[in-house]
Amino acid sequence: MYKLTILVIGIILISSCTKDPGIGGEATITGKVHALHYNSTFTVLLSEYDLADTYVYLVFGDDINYGTRIKTNYDGEYAFEYLYPGDYTIYTYSIDSAATVNGIPTPPDSAVIRQITISDKNALVETEDLVVFK
Repeated sequence: MYKLTILVIGIILISSCTKDPGIGGEATITGKVHALHYNSTFTVLLSEYDLADTYVYLVFGDDINYGTRIKTNYDGEYAFEYLYPGDYTIYTYSIDSAATVNGIPTPPDSAVIRQITISDKNALVETEDLVVFK
């Protein structure tokens, strides 16, 4: 009876050890932030480039606030490493092309958002570019 009790407790403990989304795993989310630079009325595309040194935020599961943030490198790339399987949201901010006064962009910025699911503990998930207006 003692061995059976230990076995049942062991199974319960092992099955309750599932990790929520967050830091501590072995998966990675990578991507790039790409900027489209328009004139003040958003009628002419002046240039486009990968956006260096800008924040990208990562939300774990259904959390209200972001869990971590990083800045893009000189090529506009970012990587969130050491993640557990689960659902994540990444976002960055862009000028809102509809928010203008006399043709000049005004706050608030709008968020550019991607939903990601990591299903494998060793996954490398590459997202499509986060495209922002500058």
